[in-house]
Amino acid sequence: MKRFFRALFVAAAVATAACGPCERTVVLLSTNDIHANILRFPQLAAAVGACRDTADLVVLLDAGDRWTGEAYVDRAPVPGMPVVALMNRLGYDAATLGNHEFDHGQAFLGRMIDSMEFAVVCANVVSDTCTFPQLPPYAVVERGGLKIGVVGVVTNYEGPGHPAGKRSSFEGLEFPDPQQAAIRWAEALRPEVDLLVLVSHMGDDRDAELLAREGRYDVVIGGHTHELRDTVVNGTLLTQTGKKLANVGVTKIRMRGKKVAGIDYELVPLDAYAPDAEFQRQVDGYFADPVLSEPAGTFARTADKAGLANWMASSLAADAKADIGIYHIGGVRLDGIDAGDVTKGRIYNLEPFGTLIATMRMTPAQLRGMILTKYNEQTREGHRIDLIATVPYTVVTDAQDRAVDVLFPTLREGKKYRIAITDYVFTNYDGLAYDDGVVTKRAVADVLLERLKSGGPVEPDNRPLQGTVVAETVRP
Repeated sequence: MKRFFRALFVAAAVATAACGPCERTVVLLSTNDIHANILRFPQLAAAVGACRDTADLVVLLDAGDRWTGEAYVDRAPVPGMPVVALMNRLGYDAATLGNHEFDHGQAFLGRMIDSMEFAVVCANVVSDTCTFPQLPPYAVVERGGLKIGVVGVVTNYEGPGHPAGKRSSFEGLEFPDPQQAAIRWAEALRPEVDLLVLVSHMGDDRDAELLAREGRYDVVIGGHTHELRDTVVNGTLLTQTGKKLANVGVTKIRMRGKKVAGIDYELVPLDAYAPDAEFQRQVDGYFADPVLSEPAGTFARTADKAGLANWMASSLAADAKADIGIYHIGGVRLDGIDAGDVTKGRIYNLEPFGTLIATMRMTPAQLRGMILTKYNEQTREGHRIDLIATVPYTVVTDAQDRAVDVLFPTLREGKKYRIAITDYVFTNYDGLAYDDGVVTKRAVADVLLERLKSGGPVEPDNRPLQGTVVAETVRP
């Protein structure tokens, strides 16, 4: 499966012949948001091998979120190690951090970084702890006498002030503004290198904001938002490959001497490649866990993401004997589950975080305050229905999409209801007002597995119970 790269470098050879012998092509191969999907690694290995067979100057980079999403990786004896071992074997050159690198805590991540045989760079993480090493802001990769500077940054917008995740994972660390860090290191590094690349895990929207201000990068390899991006912003190429190794990014940079003569980008689907046999054997070994392959239960019909969120919220309520169950939509990590048998591994993929159930008592006024605050956040989790509940509600917004009220048609004002919610919401959402709040020892994934086993086939309800309405349309 080398046709793509052969065609690519035939074209490059024609350009070289036309422009003189000093023109060469550097190829940046990039991934982002792998999320433990090592099932696609054999195809990635085949694509990378085909490129290296055809081109001399190849650099392999990753823009973060390497684990969390596949039970055979996340529940390995050392969680996340299968993807690290595969990346080491494939010969990645450099990578930055994503928010999910911190899912098992910073001490764990510090140990994992010691296992990574590629440079891990992040210009906007500051550590004064002994459990997490201070990372370099950049690395310089040399190919054929060319110096390629690679700067890394990670989001701090969703925390706020740190990447998305449990606050306890970031204690003792600081995450200065990633855009300011990227600007600072572009200024410092640009005179020292021939090519300057930003490997960013702050999202394509934030990358575009940066590029509107900063023009010294040649390429931005992005991640975090799971988008497909091939855009030029203020003269700089901005890329992103989606998620879960569906694609590999191929950035071709033509160099005339040590000056950039042109840049092209191609998003290459990995399903076009036959798996590399050696990597396939390694991946098959990771998937040999018989426990995760056991059937856990059955879905009577296909559940979409709304149906899964409804099922998870109702499962929390049933287990905690609560009046209302609430689930954070960002914690629903699958877009759907097909009708039929479901394995244990599939449920752990749906809820890979080890989330616990929390309980508390709240009035409709307190619920309203929680929902309004979350909706009005100036983050990616704001201005959307973020909290999926077992009771219907409607967010009332003004013309600027600012939430001004929440209507609960089935609740009685002033009454205190027992609420079952996730510990992520309980410990991370600001301004919660409640009584008798406690985090239980009940893991959400275990509750889902128990319900699958004992409750018969799941009949998912795919109808959303929540919605929004503009204030002018609400009758008095």
